[in-house]
Amino acid sequence: MQAKLRCEVPELLLVLGMLIAAVVVWPFAPERMPVHWNIFGEVDRYGGKLEGLLALPLIAVGCYVLLLVVPLFDRGRANFSSFRGAYATVRFSILSLLVLVYACILLTAFGRGINVAAILPLAVGLVLMVIGNVMGKIRPNGFVGVRTPWTLSSRRSWNKTHRLARWLLAAMGIAVGLCGLIQTYWMIALTATVFVVSLSWMVIYSYLIWREDPERITPADISPSPGDEELG
Repeated sequence: MQAKLRCEVPELLLVLGMLIAAVVVWPFAPERMPVHWNIFGEVDRYGGKLEGLLALPLIAVGCYVLLLVVPLFDRGRANFSSFRGAYATVRFSILSLLVLVYACILLTAFGRGINVAAILPLAVGLVLMVIGNVMGKIRPNGFVGVRTPWTLSSRRSWNKTHRLARWLLAAMGIAVGLCGLIQTYWMIALTATVFVVSLSWMVIYSYLIWREDPERITPADISPSPGDEELG
């Protein structure tokens, strides 16, 4: 129980930090705040103080609650205890990204010159690489990971597809990061191509491995297997 509570502390601090920041800066924030940027880091939509200061913190609260409770209703919930650390990393990465976006909103609103077009893609790329690094530790479930009909009906397909996903997410992360450094249309097109090819290959690969697995199971059977080992 104590281990579970310790896992919640980092995520709670991120969410509480956003809420506290909203309260602290409220009296000083401008009535017109940036809430969206285009792909070149130019503000293309402004909102009121209520939207600018509270929308993202409330989204973070919603994400935290969703990521916390959904595993309780997953038919593969018994597996979550075997990759608690990896799941905590995924949750922390997502919430950290929201915190960074919120920081960009506040800094821009208060006239601080920041290069959003470089900062956010680099952050997204890093998050993809961090999540990719723990993909091999995620066990079969119906909520997180590469969930195709074939990974959910073959442990071999699940394991091998997630090994592959580790490298493909790293490639996607590098592409997004480079997109932030090289802000051109051709780089955006290349990044989109990397995404499409990587995601498509994950699906195709999961099917190819499933087809060769003589021990494939039904999609509903994702209970823990004593022989499963972490694939870090």
